[in-house]
Parts: sequence; C-alpha cells; structure tokens
Amino acid sequence: MNSLLNFTLTPDFVEMMIRFVICLAFNWFIIDRLYYQKSKRRDFYFTFLLTSIAIFFLVFFMIFGLDKLGGKTSMGIGIGLFGIFSIMRYRTDAMPVREMTYLFVIISLSVVNAIASSATTAEILLTDIVVVIAIWLCEKRLRIQHTKLVQYDRIELIVPERREELVADLEARLGLQIINVEVGAVDMLRDMAMVKVYYKEPNRKEPNSIDNKLKLSKADLTTV
Repeated sequence: MNSLLNFTLTPDFVEMMIRFVICLAFNWFIIDRLYYQKSKRRDFYFTFLLTSIAIFFLVFFMIFGLDKLGGKTSMGIGIGLFGIFSIMRYRTDAMPVREMTYLFVIISLSVVNAIASSATTAEILLTDIVVVIAIWLCEKRLRIQHTKLVQYDRIELIVPERREELVADLEARLGLQIINVEVGAVDMLRDMAMVKVYYKEPNRKEPNSIDNKLKLSKADLTTV
C-alpha cells in the first residue's frame, strides 16, 4: 500500500510513455489518414489500432523485464517477434493482401518504437516519418478497384465476340456499373465459369467485406 501511495515517475516510465505517444500518433495517422480514407473498413481500423497498443506494451515490458533480470535481450527479442508475427497466421478469416500489409507495418512500427532503446527520440521520429512517407507515396499511386468473384452460369457469353452481352447481363443481374470482366476457370461439365468483375463502388458508408469470397460461412449468411 505504501508503495502505491509513494508512486513516483521513474525515468524508465517516462521514456516508455514518450515512446508510446510517438508510436500511437504515427500508427493512428497511418490507420486513420492513409488506410481508412480509402477502405472505410471499421473492423480493421479497430483491429490495427488496438493491436499496435498491445504489441508496444508487450514488447517494451518483455525487453524491460529481461534487462532487469540480466537475460539476453537478443534472444528475448527473437522469441517475442516469433510469437507476434505468428498471430497473423492463426486467424479464422482470410485477410486481404492490403490489410495484411498494413497489419505488418503497424506491428513493425510498434516493435521498433518499443525496443529501440539505443536510438534517440529524433532517430525514432525520423524512422516513423520515413515509413509514413513510403505508405503515402504508395497510396497516392494506388487506385483501389472494387471486385467481386462470380460463379457464372451462361458460359456461352464468355467468348470475346459476345463480351458486350456478358457485361450487360452481369450489370442487369448484379445491379452494378461494371468496368471490366476477367474470365477464369471454366467447368464444362456443369456449364459454370468463374469470372472476376471490376465495378464502380456504389455510394455506401461501409464496403462489402465478402465480395471476394468463394464460399460463405454461416456468419456471413446471417449478417444483416
């Protein structure tokens, strides 16, 4: 009880909070201003932000504890990173490549800000700024195209000569303004073809998160 009443700000705690504020500020900027502005995916916004906070404190206290106990920091970092990056493999739903990349960047920045004890604050800031600039440049050149995988039953329309009929039929049945159509695998026995439809996103607050799924789970079918 006396230790709680006599609480003082130690240098280690102050350093941790400074690094945490820097880490959180840059990760929030990446998530809110670079990722969310295009994707509008609130579920990944939630995941990325909380993951960055949890990873930062996990790594910082792991390294801090190893230093206090006189353990080998390099071994602790290796074990910690192995466990952290393993969580991206053991997941229930498939994550799109763009979201996976952002998750990797968020985790990497959190780890770098937590373990860079030998680096100065200016060096950490410069590293974070370089990452943000790289993401901004990539996003500036990237134009997201909304796609949907469709099992199509009228395979007589997939030939190049009847492409206009194919697009018109898909627009009428899907209710979308189609930009491009790519034909993939064709099942002659069942008269089915897999087509990838590129379409203009209608005005909506949230994107369709199951567009590119070939099979729907029970959760997807019961979602309103």
